Amino acid sequence: MSTCDVLIVLFDEVQSLDVTGPLEVLSSARSRGAVPGRNAYRIRTASPGGGPVRCSSGLTLVPDEDLDLAATPHTLLVPGGRGTRGPADPALVARIAELAAGAERVVSVCTGAFLLAEAGLLDGHRATTHWAYCETFARRFPAVRLDPEPIFVRDGRISTSAGVTAGIDLALALVEEDLGRSAALAIARHLVMYLRRPGGQAQFSTHLAGQLAERHPLREVQRWIGENPSADLSVTALAERATLSPRQFARAFAAEVGVPPGRYVDGIRLETARRLLEETGQGVEEIGRTAGYGSTEAMRRAFVRGLGIPPSEYRRRFRPPSPLPAAAVG
Repeated sequence: MSTCDVLIVLFDEVQSLDVTGPLEVLSSARSRGAVPGRNAYRIRTASPGGGPVRCSSGLTLVPDEDLDLAATPHTLLVPGGRGTRGPADPALVARIAELAAGAERVVSVCTGAFLLAEAGLLDGHRATTHWAYCETFARRFPAVRLDPEPIFVRDGRISTSAGVTAGIDLALALVEEDLGRSAALAIARHLVMYLRRPGGQAQFSTHLAGQLAERHPLREVQRWIGENPSADLSVTALAERATLSPRQFARAFAAEVGVPPGRYVDGIRLETARRLLEETGQGVEEIGRTAGYGSTEAMRRAFVRGLGIPPSEYRRRFRPPSPLPAAAVG
């Protein structure tokens, strides 16, 4: 790969980590020489008029150049922040559309997807954004195929990511595409990160996606489910633990947690199995028992239904390889 030209768009009220997270990943590939003797990325930042911008955190960033005069890059990166959520500056949106037309790759971080959508770049495409703004996004941009679940989505030359740190995951995925897995892993280790989170991984774990119940007995049942996925987690057994009738329990749990008990249990078991496949060398049969599946076939069906791939393929794709020797990351 020849040096890849990356342009990061800056504007007032941008989220600083949406800028610096991907920038650190890409600049690590450059400064650490992921490809010996060659700079991997040439990174430029640009703002309207070329003036300093104030981030939503209060940090001031000084861009390299005027966005209006910037040359078309290979990769255009649009961060998010409060500056994307109000009425968009028509001139900024128009300039993003113009630069994107000539770019080979267009990337947004967090609510930067709003600017891409305003520019018409996401119409007909699958995309994601920060979970807290998905409802607003879907209302404003019905032509976009919004998926609120993944941490990032790649659809052709356009990639969108969820909140803040998901932009770092997406940047690592771009490095892996450009330079190979070993280069991306070296950068992840240097930044003390895991090169692990696949784009299809949910923005929330089951524990976070489900609301915490208001009543103490139901909260205790949630805790028990998470700590004992292989136990009897039938509605009858859980209702007895909450000292409610099965009908009362099912109704109260769904109302307070937001999902029926059975679906919550399914999510916990799938999440447990995923974690064990990623983090341990246990066999699939043993993991199935630990996660509460009655058989390896039941676990396989749950993975295919929930993730689209069987457990063995999930482990092959997403379990990190053995650590690189120190010389590879020094």
